[in-house]
Amino acid sequence: MVRLVIFALLVLVLAYGFSWLADRPGDLSLIWEGQIYQTKLIVAASAIIALIAAVMVAWWFIRLVWTSPHSVTRFFRARKRDRGYQALSTGLIAAGAGNALLARKMAARSRGLIRADQEPLINLLEAQAALIEGRYDEARSKFEAMANDPETRELGLRGLYLEAKRLGANEAARQYAEKAADNAPYLPWAAQATLEYRSQSGRWDDAIRLLEQQKAAKVVEKAEANRLHAVLLTARADDKLESNPAGARDDALQALKLSVDFVPAALIAAKALFREGGIRKAASILEQAWKAGPHPEIGRVYVRARSGDSTLDRLKRAERLEGMRPNNVESLLIVAHAALDAQEFSKAGAKAEAAARIEPREAAFLLLADIEEAETGDQGRVRHWLAQALKAPRDPAWVADGFVSDKWLPVSPVTGRLDAFEWKAPFGQLEGPVEEGSTTSIETALKTLPPLRETRPESVVNDHRIIELERAATIAEAVRPATPAPAPAKAAEPSTPRPVPAASEPKPFFGRLPDDPGVRDPKMEPEPKTRLRLF
Repeated sequence: MVRLVIFALLVLVLAYGFSWLADRPGDLSLIWEGQIYQTKLIVAASAIIALIAAVMVAWWFIRLVWTSPHSVTRFFRARKRDRGYQALSTGLIAAGAGNALLARKMAARSRGLIRADQEPLINLLEAQAALIEGRYDEARSKFEAMANDPETRELGLRGLYLEAKRLGANEAARQYAEKAADNAPYLPWAAQATLEYRSQSGRWDDAIRLLEQQKAAKVVEKAEANRLHAVLLTARADDKLESNPAGARDDALQALKLSVDFVPAALIAAKALFREGGIRKAASILEQAWKAGPHPEIGRVYVRARSGDSTLDRLKRAERLEGMRPNNVESLLIVAHAALDAQEFSKAGAKAEAAARIEPREAAFLLLADIEEAETGDQGRVRHWLAQALKAPRDPAWVADGFVSDKWLPVSPVTGRLDAFEWKAPFGQLEGPVEEGSTTSIETALKTLPPLRETRPESVVNDHRIIELERAATIAEAVRPATPAPAPAKAAEPSTPRPVPAASEPKPFFGRLPDDPGVRDPKMEPEPKTRLRLF
């Protein structure tokens, strides 16, 4: 485009010059060797320009003839190179499609048309063809050659890393990834692999340094980098908690600045402050985390913040948490646990039932079983709640790649992935309210709750005899001939889940006797012939 503009300007200048001379006619005289040569000025200018053009054409022709051998050689060389690149392109496409035969053929043709030192992609094509054909040793040698070349070092290291992962040589894969990350921290695969390897080995300082390099190189987004940084700081704080509470506190607080709602960081910061005597600040951190999202571990740590508190003091702290997040399952369960410890069974039962109404899950029914055990000791009612817990959805837990952990971990023990653990229901159970009429709903459980059975106190010495007699009665009931079942008793109302013990013998529920009929009075009922005598 620039040359075209220059050529147009030259033509305009010449045209303007000729027009200017044509408007100003004149004669040009030249005396040479006694001869006078006279012509028009416009003719003389035209002749000079024509002479210059003729000289330029002659020079171009002479140069063309002089450089023709080199031009012909360059033409055939470019044609050969184009054919080589065409073969290389076809071979790479064939390798990507899994056509090993065509890839090997095109690799050989490319090597014959292009020098391998001028085009390193030939080594890549041969390595890919070797991988498809299963000749892994040859592929590794090609990748090693590329790793030694500064131009293809990153490509060779990635190939060696993938081969080491395929063979299960994790240490070799770690070395290749760290070498690539040191030379080029902007490579996502190398930085991610190195970050996971350093995290698995507990090298938190090196992992944080590498993450900062990635963040500076803009390999990861700012939000993701802050989250991973908070995870690494929390992991380092967890390691320091026993030996260096002050360092653990600083790391955990810094992690909370990067991720405000990160529960493990809040727990570690609070525990470190408890060790230093900063109960008020620790309680404030736990309260902020509880407001952001109630978590059972935060509730337990908050309620038991002071070791010298009585059970009533713990109940008050639990009720304070409930006031921050009312009508929440975790708040209700925390209060129910604290009320059970304080032996306020009515409040514990009411809170547990309210939690089960909001979200009927395993923890609520197990807590109801504990309350029943502590308040009445009726094993039939306890087993009823335990049966409901077996049918209810499981409680949320720390889950990563199908692995359920009792505490948060920075790295998945299955895949080694960083920040893999999530607080959710295990095994992919769907979260949400249970449909009306479900067998695990609290209303159904209350309606089918067996009535409270009158128990007689026994001496501790005869406890083993009671257990054996109950087992014998259960076996006898199993082998007894079938008898017409009595009409089912009227279910208890939901508002009165724990009825007052009746003086008469309780009526059976579900149209049959309870699972544990207890010890029968031989005076009231004759002993069947199939009854086993143990004593």
